[in-house]
Amino acid sequence: MEYGPRRATLVLEDGATFEGKTFAGDGEIAGEVVFTTSMVGYQETLTDPSYRGQIVLFTYPLIGNYGVIPGEDESRNVQAAAVLVREYTPYHSNWASERSLAAMLDEAGVMGIEGLDTRALTRYLRDRGAMRGVISTVEHDSNNLREKANAHPSMVGLDLASGITELTESLIMPAVGEERCRIAALDYGVKGSIYKELRSRGATVIALPGSSSSEEVLATGADGLFLSNGPGDPAALQEAVNTLRPVIGEVPVFGICLGHQLLGLALGCETYKMPFGHHGANHPVRNLATGRIEITSQNHGFAVREETMPEGVDLTHRNLYDGTVEGIASRDARAWSVQYHPESSPGPRDSGYLFDEFVETISAKAQV
Repeated sequence: MEYGPRRATLVLEDGATFEGKTFAGDGEIAGEVVFTTSMVGYQETLTDPSYRGQIVLFTYPLIGNYGVIPGEDESRNVQAAAVLVREYTPYHSNWASERSLAAMLDEAGVMGIEGLDTRALTRYLRDRGAMRGVISTVEHDSNNLREKANAHPSMVGLDLASGITELTESLIMPAVGEERCRIAALDYGVKGSIYKELRSRGATVIALPGSSSSEEVLATGADGLFLSNGPGDPAALQEAVNTLRPVIGEVPVFGICLGHQLLGLALGCETYKMPFGHHGANHPVRNLATGRIEITSQNHGFAVREETMPEGVDLTHRNLYDGTVEGIASRDARAWSVQYHPESSPGPRDSGYLFDEFVETISAKAQV
């Protein structure tokens, strides 16, 4: 990389142009531009597989001040296509950090851009919806970059989950402490902290590639099935939906994020692309059974369409910002799911009961 910051131009698919400068990487990259309102957790955000193929804009104005902390990654790689911030802090200060955010991005070959008017860009996306965009340090003609942005594949119909898992065969992760149950987990781009939550409750996790067949899932003999988060359009994963249908009803099923959407499709619901999605750690969600409000962490651009939920599939959680579906359950099939991320704990422990209920349910089944 050429020494020092370089001019960087961001052009959206409608031609809107924003200027900044690099603090990591260079070159040219395209992706869907989304904003996240999280004030902390940039390391976890950028390594979250659900952000694969997206250019992530942080609304919090100062990023990088506490560096990068070993063991806090959600996957082995930086998943975001690029990073946009108002101001990057090159001098990180944290006793636990070992390197800077810029060093992490440079190692991954991912561009980091600072100096943009992130407030203006956020408001622009908030009014018009998430858009494809191109960032370049080698080309600054807005017309040419707009053409490249429009040539980039739309997120609608895009399968990003099939090739994201690092698994080629099953992987057994033992429970922490005494084993209470065994969970088969289909990996569509799982966050590592989800497995930590399950294992800390006495569950041995049998991680399987998301492409596994229903026969392979049932052959594990697990007491329950977990469906992970992941990137892309759930409607593009018809093979995954077909895998789930024979399994639902055989063992209890719990899904998060993309896993929630896939469960919805398998139960007969439809999904749709949201205008700008939910990305952040301040989303209030009401548990309709208890009336309690949970402050949740979210990262998704698709949702289950409520009016398509068939009889026997109940709405369990609702987003209080826009009224969208945040949780569903089929009592007869012993299957339930939530759209948000209970393992991220912004509440901080508002949603931990979801893991408790899943493990308790299948532990009771295992003892029968």
